[in-house]
Amino acid sequence: QVQLVESGGGLVQPGGSLRLSCAASGFTFSLFSMSWYRQAPGKERELVATITTGDLTNYTDAVKGRFASSRDNEKNMVYLQMNSLTPEDTAVFFCNAHRIRCYLPPIDYWGQGTQVTVSA
Repeated sequence: QVQLVESGGGLVQPGGSLRLSCAASGFTFSLFSMSWYRQAPGKERELVATITTGDLTNYTDAVKGRFASSRDNEKNMVYLQMNSLTPEDTAVFFCNAHRIRCYLPPIDYWGQGTQVTVSA
């Protein structure tokens, strides 16, 4: 059974930090790119960060220099370190596993999300 379970969300003051974790199980983690998405109230879900199977990372402009994603293939974990948080970062953060396959549809798995609230 495929599972992605996020943790680490919560309430933090502006300028603070949080570290999100995503525990993966039920699939071959090392074959998947892992991404973090977020969805703020009334807005569409947006891609925040991606870490590839080769540990290459990419970030949306709004979080560059503040967020950092990492993965541990031994533990089947992916992390999102978030620094210098602002109220605009308030959202539900989702973990995503993505795999492109030749001649077959891509595979996407999603976690249930974890709430991040940045407020004084």
